[in-house]
Amino acid sequence: MHVLMKSCASARSSARLLDIAFVSLLTLATLGVLITVHLIFLRTPVEAQMGIVQKIFYFHVPSAYAMYLGATACFLGSTAYLFRISDRRDALARAGAEVAVAFGAVVLATGPLWAVKAWGHYWTWEPRLTTSLLSVLVYVAYLLLRSFGGGGEGERKFAATLGFLGALNLPLIHFSVRKWSGQHPEVVTGQGGGLQHVDMRITFIIAMLTFTFLAGTLLWFRFRLWSTEARLRRLEKEALEFNVGEES
Repeated sequence: MHVLMKSCASARSSARLLDIAFVSLLTLATLGVLITVHLIFLRTPVEAQMGIVQKIFYFHVPSAYAMYLGATACFLGSTAYLFRISDRRDALARAGAEVAVAFGAVVLATGPLWAVKAWGHYWTWEPRLTTSLLSVLVYVAYLLLRSFGGGGEGERKFAATLGFLGALNLPLIHFSVRKWSGQHPEVVTGQGGGLQHVDMRITFIIAMLTFTFLAGTLLWFRFRLWSTEARLRRLEKEALEFNVGEES
């Protein structure tokens, strides 16, 4: 009895530490968003050629980076799940796919707003745009499969395979402009105009850090949610089996 009480106390202490860490990360992400918005619209100068539309860049690129983080989490969780079945690994893959879709939607929304100013039209089937759209659709398919395909082991393994294969497209997004040319600018490297003013560079760095914290917060929140749901589902199953055993 004493050992059980000690174990429960230790579990509660660990849960409190996790809650404190999550709230701290959420606070950093919230402050980062406020600071980033302030810098973008009140501190960073307007770019000479693109005008105020260029400020979309500070949301567009960090969102793409956050999408990569979510996709990487989905890849790691999916790969680990294929090697050994685990609810926590499945939860990590599912949370990563959700983060990838959320930030991928921001990328696909902000990109055309920038493109219509730079190219004169909202969309063109150039390599980076096409591969980015393909990646988002892969993770949308993953989430649809997990939501409506059932929660059996076979469905989970199929989804994990999709999460593994989806990550193979990520390098194509990054190197598509260099390999197949295309119209997409490379602003960070300077080939698309660069970030000439020091405030532009500072704002971009802070935006990248902010979206990293934001992606990490969302990933952690969804991971804990799916892990808890899986534990409850297994407890319900064990309780039903126990009741059936008693009745028989």
